[in-house]
Amino acid sequence: MKNMLLDLYLTFLKIGSLTVGGGYAMLPMMQGELVSYRQWITDEELLDYYAVGQSTPGIIAINVATFVGYKQRGVVGGIIATLGIITPSIVVITALAGLISSIDEYPLVQKAMKGINVAVCALITDATLNFIRKTLKGIFSFLILAMSFSLIYFFKVPSYAIVSGAAVTGIVIYLIQKRRAK
Repeated sequence: MKNMLLDLYLTFLKIGSLTVGGGYAMLPMMQGELVSYRQWITDEELLDYYAVGQSTPGIIAINVATFVGYKQRGVVGGIIATLGIITPSIVVITALAGLISSIDEYPLVQKAMKGINVAVCALITDATLNFIRKTLKGIFSFLILAMSFSLIYFFKVPSYAIVSGAAVTGIVIYLIQKRRAK
């Protein structure tokens, strides 16, 4: 039990320490660590956790860490995983709080941040394409993807509305399919 709690803390400490850019930027690392390497959850569960994390209050990465920790070791596991994911941010924010206004004016820092942003974008794109390949399982999935993208990109519909609408659509499709099967 104690080893698993330590493992949860260290895993999420690693994820929180080695990713820059927030919850979506953590997606590739979470997929690698939690799904592929540790096999604590499946790709589908990770996507579900991201969807729920997106539609609930709070930071997505923290919500996902809490869900994974809870799945592994209940409430205590959720707390430990959450502490692991937030520790690096607390340390860095505390250390840089006084410096942030003075260092962002340096051209070298600005260039480094631009490079980091491009790399994070590439990582998010790769993770997104991998999840698309694994989750598009029919015409309805593709239509929900296309409609969601269009509503977000062209009409600036808030993500919580997209997630809620997709959840309702998924439930309706399931009920229709279940009814037809009878």
